[in-house]
Amino acid sequence: MRIHPTLCLAVLALPTLGAAQEASATEAARADVSATTLWYDEAAKTWSEALPLGNGRLGAMLFGGPARERVLLNEETVWTGGPYNPTNTAGAENVAEIRRLVFEGDYARAHKLFGRHMMGTPVEQMKYQPLGDLWLEFPGHESATGYRRELDLDTAIASVRYEVDGVAFTREAFVSPIDQLIVIHLAADEPGKISLAASLTGYRNTQHSNYGSEIYRIDGVAPDSLQLRGRTSTYLGVEGRVRFLARARFLATGGQVHVDYDSLTVTDADAVTILIPAATSFVNYRDVSASAEARVQQVLERVADKPYESIKADHIAAHQKLFHRLAINLTASEASRLPTDERLTSFAQGGDDPQLAVLLFQFGRYLLVSSSRAGTKPANLQGIWNEEMNPSWDSKFTTNINLQMNYWPAEVANVADCAGPLVDMLCEITEPGSYTARESYGARGWVLHQNTDIWWATAPMDGPYWGTFSAGGAWLCTQLWEHYLYEPDVEYLRRIYPVLEGAALFFVDTLVEHPTEKVLVTCPASSPENLPTRPGNREIHDEVMGGNIKPSICAGPTMDTQLLRDLFGAVIRASQILDRDHALRAQLLEMRSRLAPMKIGRHGQLQEWLEEWDDPDNTHRHFSHLYGLYPGSQIDFERTPELAGAARVSLRMRGDQGTGFSMAWKMGLWARLRDGDRAHAIFRNLVEQNTCANLFSKCYETPQVDGAFGACAGIAEMLLQSHADEIHLLPALPAAWGSGELRGFRARGGFELDLRWSDGKLEELTLRSKLGRPCRLRYGEVKVELETEVGVSYHRDGRLAPI
Repeated sequence: MRIHPTLCLAVLALPTLGAAQEASATEAARADVSATTLWYDEAAKTWSEALPLGNGRLGAMLFGGPARERVLLNEETVWTGGPYNPTNTAGAENVAEIRRLVFEGDYARAHKLFGRHMMGTPVEQMKYQPLGDLWLEFPGHESATGYRRELDLDTAIASVRYEVDGVAFTREAFVSPIDQLIVIHLAADEPGKISLAASLTGYRNTQHSNYGSEIYRIDGVAPDSLQLRGRTSTYLGVEGRVRFLARARFLATGGQVHVDYDSLTVTDADAVTILIPAATSFVNYRDVSASAEARVQQVLERVADKPYESIKADHIAAHQKLFHRLAINLTASEASRLPTDERLTSFAQGGDDPQLAVLLFQFGRYLLVSSSRAGTKPANLQGIWNEEMNPSWDSKFTTNINLQMNYWPAEVANVADCAGPLVDMLCEITEPGSYTARESYGARGWVLHQNTDIWWATAPMDGPYWGTFSAGGAWLCTQLWEHYLYEPDVEYLRRIYPVLEGAALFFVDTLVEHPTEKVLVTCPASSPENLPTRPGNREIHDEVMGGNIKPSICAGPTMDTQLLRDLFGAVIRASQILDRDHALRAQLLEMRSRLAPMKIGRHGQLQEWLEEWDDPDNTHRHFSHLYGLYPGSQIDFERTPELAGAARVSLRMRGDQGTGFSMAWKMGLWARLRDGDRAHAIFRNLVEQNTCANLFSKCYETPQVDGAFGACAGIAEMLLQSHADEIHLLPALPAAWGSGELRGFRARGGFELDLRWSDGKLEELTLRSKLGRPCRLRYGEVKVELETEVGVSYHRDGRLAPI
């Protein structure tokens, strides 16, 4: 055992975080509200300024207008269409010819055949839709003063405070995971001062033949409610079958409530609590037979006698059960006291605000808790929040980076429960994915391409340029395996093993030998959304998308090989642990050894394709071939220095700009290369160019959640890494974060850590083990081997002493 001379090592019997440690983490989390509070001195004008609230199933965006409040309502299963399967059954008899054309270099014809015989029908998928809006109008509040709007990440409550004529008004809003309600509470510090007019509105799609086929109706429901009911739109020939219902119940203390046929007024109340349950007929991707009305009525009956303060207390307790598992603090500065939108501007202009990184980190955790809870669907491109009938990229589940990135922080940031919906999705999607594998490829197992919707469509979509990526499911499987690495649980492994096995079997049946390289490759394939710079790769007319484009189709792109190496490795190890499928294990071992190796190109870069097709001037937002560096671990700073150096060249070639998700990914990549200052510089770029006022990230101009999640994960990688069979402390600490503290970070192997550092040097460490497994700690060049201990603590006091 090697011990740093300035560190004290002591063994602690702390298999779990005790009450004292939980209280300490909570105290640290709330020590500085700049770390957990978004606040503004004016109301939101746009969706990208509004405050997101959610319980995984229901979402709300609070705009905070004093005289006219808008609350955008979302329910995660409000999608166009209904159960359908777009798989093209002509694929299996044509895939061999497509492969032949690719290997002969006739990419144009291969592209066209793929479009004709393998693209899904319809070629696009369904759209996530908004539910409606609640509008509250407050006469006389146009002259409000002392305005403050905030989102407390620690309680998951948004609030608005202001004064009118000396009376202080307060609004609180949250979405309860316990009572399954959107809740709004209106109060004043003088009795009888709350009067309002309320209305609900729905949405129509004016871009589809003037109006889409969706329908909705708004009614007043005596004695105290408004109701919105409807059905979603038919799209691309898929019948709209999701029926939805939302009800807003106004419970006034004092005053009067009057209900008209489609509106409601409250006059002279002391306080008003608005309860908004919402539901749909969606049961699962095959079944839409539930009664939305019965579901809403059940919720209202359960809370009929429950006071507001009890609903609020239960909501806070449920949120903090997850959120309080981790705390982090960096140095606060004068800029930390600014309104959040001004903080962003100040930091983007070079201001000093280390604590802003903490706010974005905790916001990422908050978003995951709010958009992905047990029993719900995974977070889509916009989490669960959407105001558009035609959202960018349909606000789907994009599986060539975005859905994966949504869950990158789940393990290390100690909200692993929130990854449950992703596990559920993959356990379900194997059925439609098996049909696509069989009918489109003639293969066993299951496949998922670059996108899916709530109906778990698995066929290629959009066009061959995008649809030739067939490893979306394989990539998601690596995240299931990551959860096992963080928390080894044999029962969990038994549950996910069929998912992993099926993903592997698809590639067992579809991998082919490259005619000249003599290695196993995927074909047809592509490196997600990027074009190879190859001779003769001219634009062709694409019959699917109706425009000109260069073919991206190829064989054996680097990312596919990296993903399959990880997927096969996971199945091999899982089969050993579970003692099953010996023949498959042997087959995967043999095939894994024949996968194409990663190559270093003439520019010193890691090749994105098997062939030398990289363009040094290409700054494309995707850099899929760097998966092996992060979030994968096949490329390592020490174990594979040549490949790490090539990855560094590729990363420099791509530059430090890009979309929100692109910059967030680069943060993690530079952290793995142990360049914390470069990662921090990209973080500053992310704040300046791709962060909305409400901290959502941007993909071009569209607010999304992926970059917020990716930034959260990237910050974690700068402070702690555990991918290389060791727990590496402060591996990429930037100079800007000279002092700080974190508690409750997770590491692979079932460990949790607390750290404190000052002036760039580690001061204290506490490591807790749930399983008592061997552990290797690393700090700088110092390594400590622990064989059987369940916990350790370091104190930088110059001596070594046991506790």
